[in-house]
Amino acid sequence: MGLAEPLRLRALFGGYPQTLALKSGALRSASLAFDFADVKVAHTAFKRVVRELEFDVAELALVTFLMAKASGKPLVLLPAVISARFQHPYLVYNAEHGHLAPADLAGRRVGIRSYSVTTAAWVRGILADDYGVEPERVRWVGFEDAHVAEYRDPPTLERAAAGKEMLAMLLAGELDAAVLASPLPADARLKPVIPDAAAKAKEWYQRNRAIQINHMVVVRDTLSQSHPRAVREIFRLLLQSKQAAGLPAADGIDMNPFGVAANRRNLELALDCCYRQGLIPRRFAVDELFDDVTRALKC
Repeated sequence: MGLAEPLRLRALFGGYPQTLALKSGALRSASLAFDFADVKVAHTAFKRVVRELEFDVAELALVTFLMAKASGKPLVLLPAVISARFQHPYLVYNAEHGHLAPADLAGRRVGIRSYSVTTAAWVRGILADDYGVEPERVRWVGFEDAHVAEYRDPPTLERAAAGKEMLAMLLAGELDAAVLASPLPADARLKPVIPDAAAKAKEWYQRNRAIQINHMVVVRDTLSQSHPRAVREIFRLLLQSKQAAGLPAADGIDMNPFGVAANRRNLELALDCCYRQGLIPRRFAVDELFDDVTRALKC
Protein backbone atom coordinates (compact mmCIF):
# COMPACT_ATOMS: atom_id res chain seq x y z
CA MET A 1 0.00 0.00 0.00
CA GLY A 2 1.39 3.41 -0.99
CA LEU A 3 1.82 6.35 1.31
CA ALA A 4 -1.25 8.52 1.81
CA GLU A 5 -1.34 11.74 -0.15
CA PRO A 6 -0.82 14.88 1.96
CA LEU A 7 -3.89 16.90 2.78
CA ARG A 8 -4.01 19.94 0.48
CA LEU A 9 -5.01 23.21 2.08
CA ARG A 10 -5.90 26.55 0.54
CA ALA A 11 -3.80 29.09 2.41
CA LEU A 12 -3.32 32.84 2.67
CA PHE A 13 -0.23 34.40 4.23
CA GLY A 14 1.60 37.61 3.52
CA GLY A 15 5.32 37.82 2.94
CA TYR A 16 7.12 38.28 6.25
CA PRO A 17 10.42 36.96 7.62
CA GLN A 18 8.38 34.81 10.01
CA THR A 19 6.42 33.12 7.19
CA LEU A 20 9.25 32.90 4.63
CA ALA A 21 10.45 29.40 5.46
CA LEU A 22 6.92 28.01 5.19
CA LYS A 23 5.90 29.88 2.04
CA SER A 24 9.18 29.24 0.24
CA GLY A 25 8.97 25.49 0.79
CA ALA A 26 12.08 25.41 2.96
CA LEU A 27 9.81 23.87 5.59
CA ARG A 28 7.83 20.87 4.40
CA SER A 29 5.34 18.49 5.92
CA ALA A 30 4.72 14.85 5.09
CA SER A 31 1.04 15.26 5.93
CA LEU A 32 0.17 18.71 4.54
CA ALA A 33 0.54 20.55 1.25
CA PHE A 34 -0.33 24.23 0.87
CA ASP A 35 -1.79 26.05 -2.11
CA PHE A 36 -0.78 29.61 -1.23
CA ALA A 37 -2.85 32.44 -2.68
CA ASP A 38 -0.86 34.68 -5.01
CA VAL A 39 -1.37 37.76 -2.86
CA LYS A 40 1.45 40.14 -1.94
CA VAL A 41 -0.41 42.13 0.72
CA ALA A 42 -2.58 39.85 2.82
CA HIS A 43 -5.23 42.38 3.85
CA THR A 44 -6.32 42.79 0.22
CA ALA A 45 -7.75 39.26 0.46
CA PHE A 46 -9.34 39.42 3.90
CA LYS A 47 -12.82 39.84 2.42
CA ARG A 48 -12.26 36.51 0.65
CA VAL A 49 -11.42 34.95 4.02
CA VAL A 50 -14.60 36.06 5.82
CA ARG A 51 -17.10 36.52 2.99
CA GLU A 52 -16.29 33.75 0.52
CA LEU A 53 -14.66 31.47 3.13
CA GLU A 54 -12.14 30.69 0.43
CA PHE A 55 -9.27 29.46 2.60
CA ASP A 56 -8.71 26.53 4.94
CA VAL A 57 -6.05 28.46 6.84
CA ALA A 58 -5.36 32.18 6.63
CA GLU A 59 -3.72 35.16 8.16
CA LEU A 60 -6.45 37.55 9.29
CA ALA A 61 -6.68 40.91 11.03
CA LEU A 62 -7.66 40.40 14.64
CA VAL A 63 -10.54 42.90 14.61
CA THR A 64 -11.87 41.30 11.42
CA PHE A 65 -11.81 37.91 13.11
CA LEU A 66 -13.64 39.21 16.17
CA MET A 67 -16.31 40.82 14.00
CA ALA A 68 -16.56 37.66 11.90
CA LYS A 69 -17.04 35.58 15.05
CA ALA A 70 -19.78 37.95 16.18
CA SER A 71 -21.46 37.40 12.82
CA GLY A 72 -21.29 33.61 13.11
CA LYS A 73 -18.60 32.93 10.51
CA PRO A 74 -17.23 29.36 10.73
CA LEU A 75 -13.67 30.33 11.67
CA VAL A 76 -11.52 29.39 14.64
CA LEU A 77 -8.53 31.31 15.95
CA LEU A 78 -5.07 29.79 16.23
CA PRO A 79 -2.90 31.29 19.02
CA ALA A 80 -0.26 32.45 16.55
CA VAL A 81 0.51 36.13 15.96
CA ILE A 82 1.67 36.85 12.42
CA SER A 83 2.08 40.60 12.82
CA ALA A 84 1.92 43.16 15.59
CA ARG A 85 3.22 46.66 16.15
CA PHE A 86 2.69 49.59 18.45
CA GLN A 87 0.39 51.95 16.55
CA HIS A 88 1.43 55.29 18.04
CA PRO A 89 3.50 56.51 15.03
CA TYR A 90 0.85 55.77 12.39
CA LEU A 91 -1.54 58.61 13.21
CA VAL A 92 0.07 61.49 11.30
CA TYR A 93 -0.66 65.05 10.18
CA ASN A 94 0.76 67.47 7.61
CA ALA A 95 2.93 69.95 9.53
CA GLU A 96 2.65 72.47 6.67
CA HIS A 97 -0.90 73.12 7.87
CA GLY A 98 0.11 73.79 11.49
CA HIS A 99 0.84 71.74 14.58
CA LEU A 100 -1.67 69.09 15.66
CA ALA A 101 -1.75 67.32 19.03
CA PRO A 102 -4.09 64.53 20.21
CA ALA A 103 -6.26 66.99 22.15
CA ASP A 104 -6.83 68.95 18.93
CA LEU A 105 -8.56 66.05 17.15
CA ALA A 106 -12.05 66.68 18.49
CA GLY A 107 -14.14 67.88 15.55
CA ARG A 108 -11.29 67.29 13.08
CA ARG A 109 -11.38 65.09 9.97
CA VAL A 110 -9.22 61.99 10.32
CA GLY A 111 -8.75 59.55 7.46
CA ILE A 112 -8.84 55.79 8.02
CA ARG A 113 -8.96 52.96 5.52
CA SER A 114 -12.15 51.75 7.16
CA TYR A 115 -13.59 52.07 10.64
CA SER A 116 -12.96 48.39 11.40
CA VAL A 117 -9.26 48.33 10.42
CA THR A 118 -7.27 46.90 13.33
CA THR A 119 -4.69 49.71 13.35
CA ALA A 120 -7.47 52.31 13.48
CA ALA A 121 -9.15 50.49 16.37
CA TRP A 122 -5.92 50.49 18.37
CA VAL A 123 -5.33 54.18 17.57
CA ARG A 124 -8.84 55.09 18.75
CA GLY A 125 -8.21 53.14 21.94
CA ILE A 126 -4.95 54.97 22.57
CA LEU A 127 -6.59 58.34 21.98
CA ALA A 128 -9.45 57.53 24.36
CA ASP A 129 -7.42 55.91 27.13
CA ASP A 130 -4.32 58.09 27.14
CA TYR A 131 -5.53 61.45 25.81
CA GLY A 132 -9.23 61.61 26.67
CA VAL A 133 -10.31 61.89 23.01
CA GLU A 134 -13.34 59.61 22.63
CA PRO A 135 -13.94 58.20 19.12
CA GLU A 136 -17.35 59.87 18.73
CA ARG A 137 -15.74 63.31 19.04
CA VAL A 138 -13.72 62.81 15.84
CA ARG A 139 -15.01 63.12 12.27
CA TRP A 140 -13.72 59.91 10.70
CA VAL A 141 -13.38 59.67 6.92
CA GLY A 142 -13.30 56.14 5.48
CA PHE A 143 -12.26 54.83 2.08
CA GLU A 144 -13.28 51.13 2.09
CA ASP A 145 -16.04 48.81 3.27
CA ALA A 146 -15.46 46.64 6.30
CA HIS A 147 -14.20 43.13 5.55
CA VAL A 148 -17.25 41.68 7.33
CA ALA A 149 -20.26 42.50 5.16
CA GLU A 150 -22.74 42.54 8.05
CA TYR A 151 -21.00 45.45 9.82
CA ARG A 152 -22.49 48.95 9.61
CA ASP A 153 -20.30 52.01 10.10
CA PRO A 154 -21.11 54.40 12.96
CA PRO A 155 -22.69 57.78 12.21
CA THR A 156 -19.39 59.51 13.04
CA LEU A 157 -17.86 58.09 9.83
CA GLU A 158 -18.34 59.58 6.38
CA ARG A 159 -17.16 57.97 3.18
CA ALA A 160 -14.64 59.80 1.05
CA ALA A 161 -15.79 60.63 -2.46
CA ALA A 162 -15.07 58.01 -5.11
CA GLY A 163 -11.57 58.31 -6.52
CA LYS A 164 -10.17 60.17 -3.52
CA GLU A 165 -6.90 58.94 -2.01
CA MET A 166 -6.14 59.32 1.69
CA LEU A 167 -2.54 60.53 1.53
CA ALA A 168 -3.32 63.04 -1.22
CA MET A 169 -6.22 64.42 0.83
CA LEU A 170 -3.98 64.75 3.87
CA LEU A 171 -1.29 66.61 1.97
CA ALA A 172 -3.90 68.87 0.34
CA GLY A 173 -5.44 69.80 3.70
CA GLU A 174 -8.73 67.98 3.04
CA LEU A 175 -7.96 65.81 6.06
CA ASP A 176 -6.49 67.07 9.31
CA ALA A 177 -4.84 63.74 10.12
CA ALA A 178 -4.81 60.16 8.91
CA VAL A 179 -4.00 56.65 10.08
CA LEU A 180 -1.51 55.37 7.52
CA ALA A 181 -0.07 51.92 6.92
CA SER A 182 3.45 50.69 7.49
CA PRO A 183 5.92 51.69 6.17
CA LEU A 184 5.05 55.35 6.47
CA PRO A 185 5.76 57.53 3.41
CA ALA A 186 9.18 59.18 3.46
CA ASP A 187 7.77 62.71 3.49
CA ALA A 188 9.20 65.31 5.86
CA ARG A 189 5.82 67.06 6.04
CA LEU A 190 4.27 64.09 7.86
CA LYS A 191 4.59 64.19 11.65
CA PRO A 192 3.08 61.92 14.33
CA VAL A 193 0.09 63.40 16.12
CA ILE A 194 1.23 61.60 19.28
CA PRO A 195 4.44 63.35 20.36
CA ASP A 196 7.50 61.16 21.05
CA ALA A 197 5.57 58.26 19.53
CA ALA A 198 8.30 55.66 20.12
CA ALA A 199 8.65 56.61 23.78
CA LYS A 200 4.88 56.64 24.25
CA ALA A 201 4.67 53.17 22.68
CA LYS A 202 7.27 51.90 25.14
CA GLU A 203 5.32 53.43 28.03
CA TRP A 204 2.12 51.78 26.76
CA TYR A 205 3.85 48.40 26.63
CA GLN A 206 5.27 48.73 30.13
CA ARG A 207 1.98 49.94 31.57
CA ASN A 208 -0.25 47.37 29.87
CA ARG A 209 2.14 44.42 29.74
CA ALA A 210 0.92 43.63 26.23
CA ILE A 211 1.52 44.14 22.55
CA GLN A 212 -0.94 45.48 19.99
CA ILE A 213 -1.78 42.56 17.71
CA ASN A 214 -2.55 43.20 14.06
CA HIS A 215 -2.89 39.78 12.42
CA MET A 216 -3.28 36.24 13.72
CA VAL A 217 -4.18 32.92 12.04
CA VAL A 218 -7.58 31.34 11.53
CA VAL A 219 -8.74 27.96 10.24
CA ARG A 220 -12.10 26.76 9.03
CA ASP A 221 -13.98 25.15 11.90
CA THR A 222 -14.66 22.09 9.74
CA LEU A 223 -10.91 21.56 9.30
CA SER A 224 -10.36 21.68 13.05
CA GLN A 225 -13.25 19.28 13.63
CA SER A 226 -12.34 16.75 10.96
CA HIS A 227 -8.53 17.04 10.87
CA PRO A 228 -7.26 18.12 14.30
CA ARG A 229 -3.82 16.68 13.53
CA ALA A 230 -3.62 18.95 10.50
CA VAL A 231 -4.33 21.99 12.68
CA ARG A 232 -1.60 20.95 15.10
CA GLU A 233 0.76 20.52 12.15
CA ILE A 234 -0.07 24.01 10.82
CA PHE A 235 0.78 25.45 14.23
CA ARG A 236 4.06 23.50 14.37
CA LEU A 237 5.09 24.69 10.89
CA LEU A 238 4.26 28.31 11.65
CA LEU A 239 6.27 28.15 14.86
CA GLN A 240 9.24 26.59 13.06
CA SER A 241 9.00 29.25 10.34
CA LYS A 242 9.16 31.96 13.00
CA GLN A 243 12.15 30.30 14.61
CA ALA A 244 13.88 29.95 11.23
CA ALA A 245 13.70 33.76 10.94
CA GLY A 246 15.59 34.10 14.22
CA LEU A 247 12.57 35.42 16.10
CA PRO A 248 12.17 36.62 18.68
CA ALA A 249 15.40 38.60 18.83
CA ALA A 250 17.29 37.88 22.03
CA ASP A 251 17.18 41.51 23.14
CA GLY A 252 13.70 42.45 21.91
CA ILE A 253 9.99 42.07 22.63
CA ASP A 254 8.40 38.98 21.11
CA MET A 255 6.02 40.56 18.60
CA ASN A 256 4.91 37.13 17.31
CA PRO A 257 3.89 35.23 20.45
CA PHE A 258 2.48 31.71 20.12
CA GLY A 259 0.13 29.94 22.53
CA VAL A 260 -2.97 31.02 24.44
CA ALA A 261 -1.08 31.82 27.63
CA ALA A 262 1.37 34.09 25.81
CA ASN A 263 -1.51 35.94 24.12
CA ARG A 264 -4.15 36.07 26.82
CA ARG A 265 -3.33 39.59 28.00
CA ASN A 266 -2.92 40.82 24.40
CA LEU A 267 -6.32 39.43 23.48
CA GLU A 268 -8.03 40.76 26.61
CA LEU A 269 -6.99 44.30 25.71
CA ALA A 270 -8.02 43.86 22.07
CA LEU A 271 -11.43 42.52 23.08
CA ASP A 272 -12.01 45.40 25.47
CA CYS A 273 -10.94 47.92 22.82
CA CYS A 274 -13.31 46.47 20.21
CA TYR A 275 -16.24 46.16 22.58
CA ARG A 276 -15.97 49.75 23.81
CA GLN A 277 -15.93 50.98 20.21
CA GLY A 278 -19.02 48.99 19.22
CA LEU A 279 -17.15 46.74 16.81
CA ILE A 280 -18.44 43.62 18.58
CA PRO A 281 -21.76 43.29 20.46
CA ARG A 282 -20.27 41.76 23.61
CA ARG A 283 -16.90 41.28 25.25
CA PHE A 284 -15.99 37.68 24.42
CA ALA A 285 -13.91 35.71 26.87
CA VAL A 286 -10.49 34.86 25.46
CA ASP A 287 -11.15 31.13 25.60
CA GLU A 288 -14.25 31.56 23.42
CA LEU A 289 -12.06 32.55 20.48
CA PHE A 290 -10.60 29.03 20.26
CA ASP A 291 -12.00 25.52 20.08
CA ASP A 292 -10.77 22.47 22.01
CA VAL A 293 -8.07 21.81 19.41
CA THR A 294 -6.63 25.31 19.02
CA ARG A 295 -6.95 26.19 22.72
CA ALA A 296 -4.60 23.31 23.55
CA LEU A 297 -1.85 24.35 21.12
CA LYS A 298 1.41 25.08 22.91
CA CYS A 299 4.99 25.80 21.92
